[in-house]
Amino acid sequence: MVIPAFNEEPTINLIIDKVLNADTLNLDIEIIVVDDCSTDGTWECLNEIAKKHPAIRPNKHSKNMGKGAALRTGFKRASGDIVLIQDADLEYDPLDYPQLIKPILDGKADIVYGSRFRSHNPTRVLYFWHRIANGLLTLCSNMFTNLNLTDMETGYKVFKKEILDKIKLKENRFGIEPEITAKIAKIAKIDKIRIYEVGISYSGRTYEEGKKIGLKDAFRAVYSIIRYNIF
Repeated sequence: MVIPAFNEEPTINLIIDKVLNADTLNLDIEIIVVDDCSTDGTWECLNEIAKKHPAIRPNKHSKNMGKGAALRTGFKRASGDIVLIQDADLEYDPLDYPQLIKPILDGKADIVYGSRFRSHNPTRVLYFWHRIANGLLTLCSNMFTNLNLTDMETGYKVFKKEILDKIKLKENRFGIEPEITAKIAKIAKIDKIRIYEVGISYSGRTYEEGKKIGLKDAFRAVYSIIRYNIF
């Protein structure tokens, strides 16, 4: 499990507690937390938690580089057979782990996306234009990849580690979501990779509560969709 974190002192203890108590369908877990050079007490909190729980492996960047860079660091450190991305901000609930992991354990899927828009679970109502932007970015991505995802930008993605090892990621910020999808789609055509999507709950944050994604990230996502699908 890889958890990217930046200035998440208010939530880091709670999210790790939720992860430690989540149902992982009897899988042993390692929790790789990558602190992207936080300026609050995130790193200190992580080290205190790690002293009590040997499954937690804290890592820290010497400078702030972005979510994509934190994920790339985490992927390199991961040693398990399955890698799950878990954001540190409590928007995504570890109670959803069973439905995210089960298609892989059942031998049906190699990759699972958790969709905020294919779910009957509770979802916090927030920004209209964010929903429109998510839909447009997913549509644009699908047009290039020929996939039928409903939520390309989701923070919940689960992979067989052997597949992650086949792709070289470059994006440092939120452009990593369309980059991952584009590169997976390319190798899926060759290696017959099976991609599933399952519904998840979602409790989005407001900007006052710490949400970090912005307009420039949407433009970068468009750039990433074009760059990594065409070139």
